[in-house]
Amino acid sequence: MDKDRIEGIGKQVKGAVKDAAGKVTGDAALQAEGKTDKAEGKVQNAVGGAKDKVRDATD
Repeated sequence: MDKDRIEGIGKQVKGAVKDAAGKVTGDAALQAEGKTDKAEGKVQNAVGGAKDKVRDATD
């Protein structure tokens, strides 16, 4: 598993926590930051998945 996938999953989790905390506290900025982190994590996870596929294809 590529390190980008692991870091991406971590960002998604962190973003989900921030998003939920923003909803609970009514902090729109924190909620938006959480959504941004989740989106970044999804992209990073996809990049890691692509790297894994390339690595598997060359093996």
